[in-house]
Amino acid sequence: MHEGVAREAFLCACELDVRVRKPGNVSLASPGHGMQAEMFIRSARAAAAGLFAPGARVGARIEAAQAASWAEAGCNTNLGILLLCAPIAAAAERCGDAGDDGEPLHAALKEVLDGLDVDDTRAAYRAIAAANPGGLGSAPAEDVHSAPSVNLRTAMALAAERDSIARQYRGGFADLFDWALPALGPAVGEFDCRPGEPPGAAMVQAVQRLYLTLLARLPDSHIVRKHGEAVAHTVMRSAQGWRARAEAGEALDADPGFASWDEQLKARGLNPGTTADLTVATLMLAGLVRGVRAKWHGS
Repeated sequence: MHEGVAREAFLCACELDVRVRKPGNVSLASPGHGMQAEMFIRSARAAAAGLFAPGARVGARIEAAQAASWAEAGCNTNLGILLLCAPIAAAAERCGDAGDDGEPLHAALKEVLDGLDVDDTRAAYRAIAAANPGGLGSAPAEDVHSAPSVNLRTAMALAAERDSIARQYRGGFADLFDWALPALGPAVGEFDCRPGEPPGAAMVQAVQRLYLTLLARLPDSHIVRKHGEAVAHTVMRSAQGWRARAEAGEALDADPGFASWDEQLKARGLNPGTTADLTVATLMLAGLVRGVRAKWHGS
């Protein structure tokens, strides 16, 4: 697959991430957590060169992209996105065609994960330590502040029970292929995504449905780290009600209560950041499988 196709899919996913209101997350409609949507867009564009460096290993992609993002935004805007999208970028490079059902891409991604080594772990650890994500804490084994002794997939597997990004490395991104991608629904075919232009109503509803499906099914790791399991499950229960309405075809943005929930989460400092990261990675996969039609001027 041509590098430009994967790059377009990544940039489109990152643009949609902030152009669609996703309660608790930063969007163009609703800044929060001391950040503005434009920071995320600039970070994505800065990260693209390192993320899609031809022939680069996954760890090197993560480290280069994180450094470029930080230099652009001055804070951690997208570490989780980069951890998820780096192996996808490597898989897209070795995959001639994603396939109508995504299986060739999924197979290539599993090969990438199987080929990770301790150098990938070292580079990823440096990136994670540099980004210093909120609530990182320490781990009893293979802590990111110590020299690693295992490959990156094994290191991630040790954290998979407490972190949904690590869970994807352990499980071969099965969550995203098996139930996150289908949550986008059949209405969204080829992505038509252009900077400076709002997405169409069908795309907005699809992204919100995807986000709410993820948030309703997995306790958000970022919320768990900062606020605990009980709070994360409270947010999950709220998401389940909104997901049911999204699946019924309701336009959630038409309900003031949706924006109010967004504001309430931000007022309490509750940011489902890991869910947003999983949303972006799923949108990137969808772009690779379904096709992207986008014009990225100056990217």
